[in-house]
Amino acid sequence: MSCFVIGDIQGHLDPLPRLLAAAGADPRTDRFWFAGDLVNRGPRNADTLRFVRNLGEQAISVLGNHDFYLLAIACGAIPRGRDDTLSDVLDAPDREELIAWLRHRPLMHVEGEHALVHAGLLAPWTVRQARELAHEVEGALQGPHWVEFLTRLWGAKPTRWSDDLHGADRLRVIVNAMTRMRMCAPDGEMLLKHKGPIASAPAGALPWFKVPDRRSTTHTIVCGHWSALGYHDGDGVLAIDTGCVWGGALTAVCLETREIYRLKCEQAAAPSGWE
Repeated sequence: MSCFVIGDIQGHLDPLPRLLAAAGADPRTDRFWFAGDLVNRGPRNADTLRFVRNLGEQAISVLGNHDFYLLAIACGAIPRGRDDTLSDVLDAPDREELIAWLRHRPLMHVEGEHALVHAGLLAPWTVRQARELAHEVEGALQGPHWVEFLTRLWGAKPTRWSDDLHGADRLRVIVNAMTRMRMCAPDGEMLLKHKGPIASAPAGALPWFKVPDRRSTTHTIVCGHWSALGYHDGDGVLAIDTGCVWGGALTAVCLETREIYRLKCEQAAAPSGWE
């Protein structure tokens, strides 16, 4: 049995079955970790949710920023933007089942020496603390007041962590770090506006994983989200968003061997046995 980690799909389902077949993955016995952002920008969002859901207990998918966006517009917590591609989910006959399934995905998963999260972890957090903080968000999202939680979630402030944070501010920092963060100031403040490569970041800015005294170095942090960074295996991080949504490739990595499998996103033929 192997465990394969897969980068951001964002509704571009077609390459996934072929990629997993090329990796020799077996949906009956192998395990699959998805780094979040299952939906948005691609054409097959509902099918992507069904595909991952149908893998059952073989699959773990953490929540990404686009997944939160879908949940928020589906329940009316925020107005819908003009450039999303989520109509196939919102108009699906099984819409409520898909939304309920997505709402019950974890924000972070920790197993052995690996921690799976969509974007990253703030420097003051240990992996154990981060997992506890993720549980706080999961409790709010899965609880009876989840619409109110999402209504108050949107925004970029506060931009730094404090143990004294509470309420919506506390949950917003956790979600922004784990689903939106790329760069930070040296003191750990999140710089959420920067989305490009490291070379174009503001002077003095650092990738979140290079902020001094980061306490999560006890584990390899597996993440996606940052397509401009691309594949990165170093600094205690395995980053695997290689820009499928932007015409790049979808990447899978076998955790046991670190063997890399990559498929250009126009290579979409799906083999029998997977879809």
